[in-house]
Amino acid sequence: MFSVLVFLFSPATAFSADLKLVVLGDSLSAGYQLGPEEGFPEQLQKALDERGFSVEVVNAGVSGDTTSGGLSRLDWSVGPDADAVILELGANDALRGIQPDLTRKNLDEMTRRLRERGVEVLLAGMLAPRNLGPEYADVFDPIYADLAKSHDALLYPFFLEGVALNSDLNLSDGMHPNADGVAVIVENILPKVEELLARAQSS
Repeated sequence: MFSVLVFLFSPATAFSADLKLVVLGDSLSAGYQLGPEEGFPEQLQKALDERGFSVEVVNAGVSGDTTSGGLSRLDWSVGPDADAVILELGANDALRGIQPDLTRKNLDEMTRRLRERGVEVLLAGMLAPRNLGPEYADVFDPIYADLAKSHDALLYPFFLEGVALNSDLNLSDGMHPNADGVAVIVENILPKVEELLARAQSS
């Protein structure tokens, strides 16, 4: 928690921007074992800066977090000045075999509360590990698309698209993206993030 708070209030992020985008996630977006400028929020910030967006990207990622953890810290992780959120949670639920109904309930509650606050949401989807069996995947995988539809949120179907299972784009654990992997994620998700910011700007 301390490291997250340091980032939230570090001088480097205390610039004037028209929009604030919070990345609420787990180790996949928090920059696990990566350098200061190599994580997803940092690389996304750079990409948006290069495209002329006036936005501050805030890293609210906590390694090991589940959807239950994200729900419990939602209000302090996403402050009242947030305009948009990338919600990247659920991978740890699946890795731990947590019942998909609980994952759905938590993500539904987070998305509902954010939308009620007028915050635009991009759901970064996750797929269940196939070793859990087809029955688990059949219940887990549709969660993100269903919630995006029911809450008028945006959807990026699979956060690790183009990166998962590619040894060149992951750390030695085979699960977390390395800096090059994060670059691929940013490039792939960028059109959806631009759409998210356009929504936030118009609202």
